[in-house]
Amino acid sequence: MNTALAAGLALTFAGLVGYLVGLTAPYPGRAFSVTGVMVGITLLAIGRWNDSEDRRDENGPDQNGGGPA
Repeated sequence: MNTALAAGLALTFAGLVGYLVGLTAPYPGRAFSVTGVMVGITLLAIGRWNDSEDRRDENGPDQNGGGPA
């Protein structure tokens, strides 16, 4: 598992927990939980994209005969 994917999972989970806690008991800085979710989802997307690039490179050239540029 790459670093961006792991960080994205952690930030998304922590942001969701912070958001749910903020719904029941308001606390200072609870808006940062929404920011954590947004950044976490972005890192998840980057991590998944990098992971698919790594798998494609391991499998050799793509279907149209071209290799990595």
